[in-house]
Order: sequence, then C-alpha cells, then structure tokens
Amino acid sequence: MRSSDDLVPDAPTDGGPAGDVQTVDSIAELEEVVGHPLPHVRDKVRPRLVELDRRWLEVSPFCVLATADAEGRCDASPKGDPTGSLVHVIDDGHVAVAERPGNRRVDGYRNVLVNPHVGLLSFVPGRGDTLRVNGRARLVRDAPWFDAMAVRGRRPVLAVEITVEEVFHHCAKAFLRSGLWQPDTWTPDVLPSVAEISKELYRPQDDLGELQQYYGPSYAEKLY
Repeated sequence: MRSSDDLVPDAPTDGGPAGDVQTVDSIAELEEVVGHPLPHVRDKVRPRLVELDRRWLEVSPFCVLATADAEGRCDASPKGDPTGSLVHVIDDGHVAVAERPGNRRVDGYRNVLVNPHVGLLSFVPGRGDTLRVNGRARLVRDAPWFDAMAVRGRRPVLAVEITVEEVFHHCAKAFLRSGLWQPDTWTPDVLPSVAEISKELYRPQDDLGELQQYYGPSYAEKLY
C-alpha cells in the first residue's frame, strides 16, 4: 500500500488533500482488504435475462443508467416511469429504457455515442435487492416497441437499447444499512427546497416565489 506520508508534507495529491491516507493500488491489495466472494456470489452473473429478470423489469418504475465518455468520465442518470413503461424487454438479450421530455442536457446519451458500455441498476420500491444489467447500448429514435412504452398516449422521445452482457441480482445490505425505505428515517426538510436550491445555485436572478410555483403541484403536469 502507498502512503501519502511519502509525499511532500501538505502537498495536495490527485486523490485529495495530503494526510495520513493509504491507498489500494492493485487487485491483490483490494482482495486483501475485502476478501473473496463466496462461490454462489462469484458465479451468479448470467449473460441473458431469465423469466424472473423479465418480471422484475416489468414491475420496476425506477432505475439508474450509468455511462462514461471516451475518456472514462462517468455519469449516472435516474430514470422513472409508471410500472410497465420504463424498461421494455425486447427479448432475453435486449432491453430498452425510455427517454421522456427533460432538461435536454442528455449527458448520458452523449456518452453512449462515443462509448457504448453502460450499466443499469433497477429498483422495486420497498425492496432492498436490486437488479443489475451491464451491456452495450445504442440510441434508438423509433422502433415498433415504442408503442408498448407509451405513457398517457405519448411515446418515448427516444430510447436506449441495451444488448445484455451481464445480469445479476444484488443483495439488500445497502438498503438495510441506510433505512432507505423506512419512512421514520425520512427527513427531507433538513435541506432547502428544490426551488431554494435552484435560486441559490442556478437561477439567482429569478424570484423565489415564482420558482416555488414552478416546482409546485403543476410540475407533475409537465412530465409527458
């Protein structure tokens, strides 16, 4: 292991400020720290969807799509739709994620155009386990299966079609540790509202009252 004490005192490093920091720089060191997975965990990765995976994706209303650009800079984008409309299973080797009207930054889609490798993490509310799908993606502007992904009569703006390379279920420990689905742990008001954050960081020239109205109940009417 490499210690930052070997560096010039108080000199910043690429990893952050100087200090008593020991890094992990090899697979051997990593395995020394975390150990080795049990055989059933090591071997659980599958190259195609099975029926249980299909059922999971059909009832999942939320996922996170991870991408990286040509230089490896990463992006993770949340996606959400009513159950049955978000991820469409084309067949056991292909799934598609719908894109709806949004802020038009499309950072992840720009990444896909230069680096097709993506990761998908699919959630079912109330459950701690998740489904992970890794593969190669392409952007699709229209396809026969767009009709199956329509919400309120509106088809997706476009879709990300993923050729599945790896699929497996992930355990619930992160959700158990965080208490994510336990309402008695929820404290949303400890942070400023989305309108207050928008005014402070992005739109200081705008009136706070107008921003609160924009992000109020009518905001949900603009989803599709």
